[in-house]
Amino acid sequence: MAVFAYRAADELGRTIDGVMEAPDTGTVIERLQRDAYFPVRIRAHDRPRGRLDLAWLKMVRRRAAPRDLVALTQQLATLLEAGLPLDRALAIQTDLAPTPRLRAIVADVLAAVQGGSPLADALARHHPRPFSRLYVDMVRAGEKGGVLEVTLRRLASFLEESRELRDALASALIYPVLLAAVGAAAVVFLMTFVIPRFAVIFGDLGTTIPLPTLVLLETSAFIQRYWWSLALLALGGLLAARAALETTGGRRVVDRLLLRLPIVGQVVVKSEVGRFTRVLGTLLQSGVALIPALALAQGMLANRVLAAAVAGLGEGARRGAGLARPMAESRVFPPLAVHLVRVGEESGRLEEALLQGSASLEADTRKLVRRLVALAEPCIILAMGLVVGFIVVAMLLAIVSITDLPL
Repeated sequence: MAVFAYRAADELGRTIDGVMEAPDTGTVIERLQRDAYFPVRIRAHDRPRGRLDLAWLKMVRRRAAPRDLVALTQQLATLLEAGLPLDRALAIQTDLAPTPRLRAIVADVLAAVQGGSPLADALARHHPRPFSRLYVDMVRAGEKGGVLEVTLRRLASFLEESRELRDALASALIYPVLLAAVGAAAVVFLMTFVIPRFAVIFGDLGTTIPLPTLVLLETSAFIQRYWWSLALLALGGLLAARAALETTGGRRVVDRLLLRLPIVGQVVVKSEVGRFTRVLGTLLQSGVALIPALALAQGMLANRVLAAAVAGLGEGARRGAGLARPMAESRVFPPLAVHLVRVGEESGRLEEALLQGSASLEADTRKLVRRLVALAEPCIILAMGLVVGFIVVAMLLAIVSITDLPL
């Protein structure tokens, strides 16, 4: 996927500069127009081969960690709630920044604000990577509504809860991944270092080798002889899979397959819909209109099938059909989310219903991940046990056949 540098203008004529990953320039134009921006200039942001791009390295060095970004947002909201003007609050944040990268980011934003730029434009123009479109648009809505400190507090809460969910999912997957890696390394060690030594011994004895031992020896010899072919085949498969995932059709096929898998599909649906409802509820709570909020929430979804369903919600909202009926007709969203949205629309408290639904869906996601890990662990142990057990049995059969030789 290529990288494009763009300059775009909003309805008031204010310009922003940014960098976006996309398959082509048409996708960049579509995303900018969806966010109510008009493209002014789009160009490929390629780095010359064999030479380091200093601007890119500078941007990477200045990327803020999620934990630091949460702390920055919380502290900035606290300072604004205390009555400090924005430029002074940013100046204090420059001193409080825990890392040089974050200090450089805040200093650049402070300079832009002191030059007369709104905070949202300063965030979007100077650092599109650490500050996402969601972050920038929520800040812009808070500035327009005169409730910037309240918006920052909600944004900090959203970022913290999203980070906690990602950390919980990553922690749950650490043990099965390590277990599979250690088991695979043990099998590779046996097949490449231990079994070949036995092959030399059995070859010198000239005895009849049992069938399981023969299969094991031939497999070990094949791995030793053609390991480079296997490595190239695996690398080619990974590159082909990556190329297929970068195409719209290939990514959609994989996403649809993931949704149909048992347990895994439920994890994907509930985690994605939980993120969607939390983003949408937070945006609506901060004063963003429903149609732009749906477009932003759609951009946060990784699954193309669910993103297409959210695009259908936007069309339904434009026709005045609301959200609950298009959600039910898509047959993609969990019934709980549909019912909560319907209740929220009927009571006029849609944003609260969305946030409650996101909390419930995220809790269900954690439970499903724990269940998936509980199922994966014995499956991995069983698979490794069968492989290692076959190796041990094959060696024992060979040793027994050696003891039967006449002296």
